[in-house]
Order: sequence, then structure tokens, then C-alpha cells
Amino acid sequence: MTQAIDVGDAHPIGDLTVRTIAMPADTNANGDIFGGWVLSQMDQAGGIAGVERAQGRVVTVAVDAMTFIRPVRVGDVLCVYTRIGHVGRTSMKIHLEAWARRFQTQLREKVTEATFTFVAIDEAGRPRPIPSGS
Repeated sequence: MTQAIDVGDAHPIGDLTVRTIAMPADTNANGDIFGGWVLSQMDQAGGIAGVERAQGRVVTVAVDAMTFIRPVRVGDVLCVYTRIGHVGRTSMKIHLEAWARRFQTQLREKVTEATFTFVAIDEAGRPRPIPSGS
């Protein structure tokens, strides 16, 4: 049995960037949502945050180790939170947390987290400097 996180004690870190519902087409043979679907939602959220920070195109170049803490199930609302970490000359690290709001409940549980590295690119696909500032 999955132990619930008390939302009074634990809460997401960062800005809510993507919110979507897990659908039957996204499941594996066990009826759980594919980990790759969750990873894809996190990549999209990181891309949104990266584009805003870099003021232009970014590409994903790395994902730190990712551990799936709890499954996501059909009907759960997946919420992905982003927080910009280190920003270098052309790259940045963005920490992402994925939380599931369980179907027809107010229960919210962290399902995974990771740090993605994005590189800002120009129109030709070459790395470009990230503007300074926030």
C-alpha cells in the first residue's frame, strides 16, 4: 500500500509549469502510467522554463538520475514544478518535481524528481549565450 505524503508537511518546490491528466492510452500492461510519459511531461515543463529564462530556444542535453517514487495512475492529475538552478554562459540546470493529485481526491504525492540540463541555441542550432538576469 502506498503511504500518502501529508501535504501539510511536504509541498512542491518551484513554479507550477505543466498540469495534465493521465489517460488510459499512457499506461503500461500493469495499468500504471509509463515512466517515459512522466519524463516527457517533465521535459516539456523544463523546456518551458528554459525558454523563458534563456529568452529563446533551448534543447535538453542531460537528465540527472531519476527515481520513480510512486506510480501515476489513470485519472491522476500530474503537476510538474520547475526551479531554475545554476545558469552558466550557454547552459542551465533546472530542477523538476512531478506530483500526482490522485483521482477524485485532494491527496497530492510526489512521484519523481530530477535535474535537467538545457543549452540555449540560436537559429542554426549552435549554443548561444543566456542573457544575464532572472
